[in-house]
Amino acid sequence: MTDTPEKPLVRILHLEDSRVDHTLVKFALQRSGMHHELTLVDTMPEFQRELASGQYDVVVADYHLPGFSGLDAWEHVKASGTDIPFVILSGAIGEAAAVEAMYRGVSDYLLKDSMPRLSHVIERALVLGQTRRAKTRSDAKLAESRQRLAELAEHLQTSIEQERADIAREIHDDIGGSLAAVKLDLAWVLRRAEDEAMRKHLDSAMEMLQHALGASQRIMMNLRPPILDQGLVAAVVWLASGFERRTGVRTHVRRSSEQLEVSREVQLVAYRSAQEALTNVSKHAPQATAIEIDLSDREGVLTLEVSDNGPGMAPDAMLKSHSFGLLGLRERAAKVGGWLDVSTTSGGTSIILSVPLRPGADDIALATGELADDQSDFV
Repeated sequence: MTDTPEKPLVRILHLEDSRVDHTLVKFALQRSGMHHELTLVDTMPEFQRELASGQYDVVVADYHLPGFSGLDAWEHVKASGTDIPFVILSGAIGEAAAVEAMYRGVSDYLLKDSMPRLSHVIERALVLGQTRRAKTRSDAKLAESRQRLAELAEHLQTSIEQERADIAREIHDDIGGSLAAVKLDLAWVLRRAEDEAMRKHLDSAMEMLQHALGASQRIMMNLRPPILDQGLVAAVVWLASGFERRTGVRTHVRRSSEQLEVSREVQLVAYRSAQEALTNVSKHAPQATAIEIDLSDREGVLTLEVSDNGPGMAPDAMLKSHSFGLLGLRERAAKVGGWLDVSTTSGGTSIILSVPLRPGADDIALATGELADDQSDFV
């Protein structure tokens, strides 16, 4: 062996039944100046034992061996999970066998007639192996990063829903209660006021107070509508009615039944998807004159489709900075095992949420800890 300390040592496991060919391999590597250690094995048990030791950098294997082939050895390498470059060195491998070997993932092959090129082939296989391992590590890190981002998005959505529920309760219990009490006091004063100017001021104050009560109730309903406790269909119909009343855009809801048996988590995802879709219509398609909402649970899949007859979205609308609404909905859908599709043409846009339903799934409470009790309207 050529002793070249300045070069890295390459430990080679040579699977070969011919001592003459082994000697030729050793001579070719010595002439190339490669700093190496060459270990010969000629049976499958010996190959398996040496491979399991984990001390080799590359395998060089003959194609035709007594009782097995070089591809059989390669299949064992793959089955063992060992990530090691594998080079087939044969005198008569044939084009078809060479193609099959490369298709199965062998690093490279070389004819014995081209033995002087062996060190170059080994070095190339080592580089490719390092590149492959680096890519595997990068892919693993990328997958981990994506998983952490998905977990962060889920945590943020859960925190948002928790905060919305808390704010809605505070508005109902504190602000709503206080405004209702002030209204009762003003009504008491108004009944006893005799001065006409005072009565006018009290009437004005009552109107402003009633407006504040209405605004508080509307904010509370948007944060966490109590109608969700009556089911997804009722919530979507209520949402559509309110949108039509505010905007004047005809909004029609079609449903497969009046009650859809879905978990609370899926119910909230569907409701927020419908809410975001209607918000997008009012912001980005003010020309729309009609909206169709289809809600069904046929064939074990909850489907919510919100379609408008507006001008459609620009092709790059989803790529714009700060365009996180639909991206957030996709994260929500993925969280419950579903997906969100957006279809747009010059005749309008459709946002479609699909969530496979588990048969007999319990109506579990959200992780946000929302209370399921009905929230009564303000007085």
